[in-house]
Amino acid sequence: MGGNLWKVSEADERAAEQMVQRYNIPYITARIMVLRGVGVDDVPLYLEPKINALMPNPFVLKDMQKAAERIALAVREKQKIAIIGDYDVDGATSSSVLRLFLEAVGNPPVIHIPERDEGYGPSRQAVDDFHAQGADLLITSDCGTTAFEVLEYAVSLGMDVIVLDHHEAESRLPQVYAVVNPKRLDEDNDYPYLRYMAAVGVVFMTVVAVNRELRESGFYQGDIKEPDLMKWLDLVALGTVCDVVPLKGLNRAYVSQGLKIMSARRNIGLTALMDKAGISGAPTAFHMGFVLGPRINACGRVGEASMGNRLLCAQDTYQADLLAEKLNEFNLQRKDIENYVMLKAIEILEGTPQTYPIAFVYGRDWHQGVIGIVAGKLKERYNLPSFVMSVEDDEVKGSARSVPQVDLGALIIAAKEKGLLTKGGGHTMAAGFSLNEDKLEEFREFAGKYVIDKIGGEAITPVIEIDAVLDAAGATLELAESLEKLEPFGAGNSEPKLLLKNVRIVRPSLVGVGHVRCVLVSSNGGSLKAMAFRSADNEIGKTLLNSKGDVYDVVGVLRKDTWGGRVSVQFLIDDVRKS
Repeated sequence: MGGNLWKVSEADERAAEQMVQRYNIPYITARIMVLRGVGVDDVPLYLEPKINALMPNPFVLKDMQKAAERIALAVREKQKIAIIGDYDVDGATSSSVLRLFLEAVGNPPVIHIPERDEGYGPSRQAVDDFHAQGADLLITSDCGTTAFEVLEYAVSLGMDVIVLDHHEAESRLPQVYAVVNPKRLDEDNDYPYLRYMAAVGVVFMTVVAVNRELRESGFYQGDIKEPDLMKWLDLVALGTVCDVVPLKGLNRAYVSQGLKIMSARRNIGLTALMDKAGISGAPTAFHMGFVLGPRINACGRVGEASMGNRLLCAQDTYQADLLAEKLNEFNLQRKDIENYVMLKAIEILEGTPQTYPIAFVYGRDWHQGVIGIVAGKLKERYNLPSFVMSVEDDEVKGSARSVPQVDLGALIIAAKEKGLLTKGGGHTMAAGFSLNEDKLEEFREFAGKYVIDKIGGEAITPVIEIDAVLDAAGATLELAESLEKLEPFGAGNSEPKLLLKNVRIVRPSLVGVGHVRCVLVSSNGGSLKAMAFRSADNEIGKTLLNSKGDVYDVVGVLRKDTWGGRVSVQFLIDDVRKS
């Protein structure tokens, strides 16, 4: 009823049985690990991911040794270090980890986070400001890989420049002191999961390398104590989750360990933000991605871009509280602006015949701070690559989100090389770009033909990949707790989808704002509380409310329910069909 194709994934049943016997875990949990590519011998490290077991020597990355030695030299000689970050969560967290480390070793840097109207990445104005302040070393975090002209200008002013980034690289690199980016085309890829890292993961590896250089040079003695790098893993986890990079390998360890640090509430700014957001229990990857992340993002979208960095580096509870309150206000403003742009975009797309299988929209009064979110929502709504642009007086600024079959980073680089874009960069699934207004229709045609070449001319029907089939009687608290051990869930490690077959819908009712609650009952008497969120006005909700004793198959996720202080299980419904 949700318009999805259902596909029960095929697993190596023998490997799953081996896991069950060796580790005494439920069969369904073992089956899901097999589907996630976990080998029988890898189970302990998957269930308890450890950074020291998954992080290789940082010097495996090209230019890392040069970068670490240069930053360590700047620390020892008290040279002035400047940092340019990005205005999203990955930019805020990566610049914050670098700043907190440099402050801890006695060399506080100067920071610049560009506002949206300044554009993504380093600008000449920022470089000139740093030069005027006497900066010896300029470090970019979460940007810089394709900022050839600006960074080479910084070099001409006498600065050494180090790029710490994870965005798609071109065949050429900026002519600077060092470029540390696991997506460099000349990387060896002996550790392929390093390519998945967010910028904050790259920065953390760099900090580990710099710390080693300082230790080996005898820097830590007397009053200078070696900092505990692990205390910043909460920020590493936050940036990793919010940049929607795959939670595999080292990333999974970053997030798993970072959640433990975040639960300890050591970071004053994050603690204030959690309090404002009403997070009282142990935070999860969901809280990072959908509660904390949007609030930090909001300052870069509709407020002051530097506020995220200032909050995460706050040393004063009063100041942190003020900043967290401000981010809350910005987030509410962002929602109102986003709703306006979203409605306008839908009007355009559904009111005009579309030539290509893309959602391509732009408007003059669209706030550029929300176009990325709107692009993501349009991609979800239409299951097509989506391009949303804000037309400014001098330039069009855009954001795009993709489906798995279309590599946006490659599309944007190809459009730049063709002269259609003035700036641009991104990942496989997300990108930002700028172009002149007179190139809009030419870019639409280029993007449309590029997508047709990859996926054909029709929208792709979304597929729900089902991990296991279950009877309602088997949906126990023990199974829910076993599935929890597969967390953190996110990109590359999605929450397991379960199929309940041949259930009757009992006592369906509307609750809250458009949610449908019911009980699922199987033929052998098993019963399970269930909820379909925001479904009252779609076919899923209507089917549940008008089920009238018919038998259905239901797909969704099984979770622990702690509402009211009692621990039980409930099923969150994604889709439903007649059996």
